[in-house]
Amino acid sequence: MSEALTILKEVFGYPAFRGQQAAVIEHLTGGGDCLVLMPTGGGKSLCYQIPALLRDGVAIVVSPLIALMQNQMAALLELDVRAAVLNSSLSPREAAHVEQRLLAGEYDLLYVAPERLLTARFLALIARVRIALFAIDEAHCVSQWGHDFRPEYIQLSVLHERFPTIPRIALTATADMDTRKEIIERLGLETAEIFVSSFDRPNIRYRIVDKTNSRAQLLHFIRAEHPNDAGIVYCLSRKKAEETAFWLAGQGLRAMAYHAGMSLRERSDHQEKFLREDGVIMVATIAFGMGIDKPDVRFVAHLDLPKSIEGYYQETGRAGRDGQAADAWMVYGLNDVIQQRRMIEESEAHARFKQTAARKLEAMLALCETMTCRRMRILRYFGEATAIEACGNCDICLNPPRLHDATVEVQKALSCVYRTGQTFGAGHLIDVLRGSPTARVRQWHHTRLSTFGIGKDLPEKAWRAIFRQIVALGLLTTDSEGYGALHLTEASRAVLKGQRTVLLREQLQSKSFSERRQSVDSKPFSDDELALWEQLRAWRAKTAKEHGVPAYVIFHDSTLRELVRLSPQTEEALHQVAGVGTRKLEKYGEQLMVMLRNQS
Repeated sequence: MSEALTILKEVFGYPAFRGQQAAVIEHLTGGGDCLVLMPTGGGKSLCYQIPALLRDGVAIVVSPLIALMQNQMAALLELDVRAAVLNSSLSPREAAHVEQRLLAGEYDLLYVAPERLLTARFLALIARVRIALFAIDEAHCVSQWGHDFRPEYIQLSVLHERFPTIPRIALTATADMDTRKEIIERLGLETAEIFVSSFDRPNIRYRIVDKTNSRAQLLHFIRAEHPNDAGIVYCLSRKKAEETAFWLAGQGLRAMAYHAGMSLRERSDHQEKFLREDGVIMVATIAFGMGIDKPDVRFVAHLDLPKSIEGYYQETGRAGRDGQAADAWMVYGLNDVIQQRRMIEESEAHARFKQTAARKLEAMLALCETMTCRRMRILRYFGEATAIEACGNCDICLNPPRLHDATVEVQKALSCVYRTGQTFGAGHLIDVLRGSPTARVRQWHHTRLSTFGIGKDLPEKAWRAIFRQIVALGLLTTDSEGYGALHLTEASRAVLKGQRTVLLREQLQSKSFSERRQSVDSKPFSDDELALWEQLRAWRAKTAKEHGVPAYVIFHDSTLRELVRLSPQTEEALHQVAGVGTRKLEKYGEQLMVMLRNQS
């Protein structure tokens, strides 16, 4: 492990291992198989990159996305690590050149997509070289119940069958207990050592607010709390992603769309701008983001309800990879619940899949409606025991909601559903309850019902919140025909008979958290420090452009911030800064020293 620590310091520029990195590296380097569950930003890549440099041969890294491979290869080449990719982005001539160098033993790491790896030609090719290890990144893609399922991943057990003596490491940031079992079973990792790090991302503030006007709410959130910041906005549909990006751009923000329906060239162009330029907002479907290495994403926003906590955690985890403060913000309303349940019902999948999808959705709804700390609920979902009950950095902890006895209001709502024949959606029901004689209410003669006007003391927003919560509680369900009509359930009978009390969340005014939150070591810069900060960022941008890589590949913001704070005046002191390893000291040390000495 002393050699591993030397590589960590000299090549990657970090002074010490974090969490279970050292244990994973020692086990894998010794030839053992591993399953590693580590949160986004937790340093998963080092768990196989350092063993790849310690063991003889080339590490074959299975990665699901071309963009992810390109980014990781660029970062390694910047460190003078011998790395390459072999994927469909290469011309036949370029691919042949990579294969020749692979056979000549000139690579330490080779990134490959699962589709290519599974071809008979590629398996025959790597049978001719010395293999150090196999790394299967984003291993949760093996799960048929997951949000990122890739059919090819199921076949990756072929690695153990064809190369039984080569150690394997499977890595993921997102896996509940069922998904872990599925990874182990499908990849043949029954004897692997399992390393589970904490899923907690304490720098991320989780916030879920009632959906009223989602676009206006999003714009206010960005302008108030994240002006000029990079962020990701997730939408359920391609159309909504495009329309939202167009609208945000019309409001003066640097927003662009990303979804699977766009051309490969357009998607690549938008992703490159997002990775290389500051302050870009990507409005996307879940087709975007897997394994995105951009460290300075300051917020992830959801305009639609994710299908599961796994999806939510995976997507929100793309914020704040650098450890600095970041926001996970979501608007959520009754239509989200109805839409997701309808999608499950209308799915052509078999019953078991629908049951699993429904169970995952119920867990997501419970997170949205929780009265207790959101972070603790997420951690417990992933099986992580916590000693504390409140994190102090989510909307529930910062602005605790109150429960109130809403049994009477719920009885009115359920009675209205029954009296109108269980054939109408929430909007019509609210009109009846509030005594609004709309054309549709009059058309159906609902002004004559006993429930007409019995809820006029509450505003429409309050009734929408009540319907949303009782649907989430399972007291109402939606029709299977796709019209959004609400129906009573067996559970609603006890409420209507007065045999069950219903407690609901009181709708509080949503607080704005517009103060600029920073990490403990990020006190505001002085004028001189700010000038040096801007100079370093400008130099980094220029250098990154010359090298054809994103700015963070040269140095992360955290490294630049430490350079400003410490202002090292010798190369020895510069080498002590996290992120400045021997390779980067040789490349950039002289240029950095000029800027640092001129500023002192």
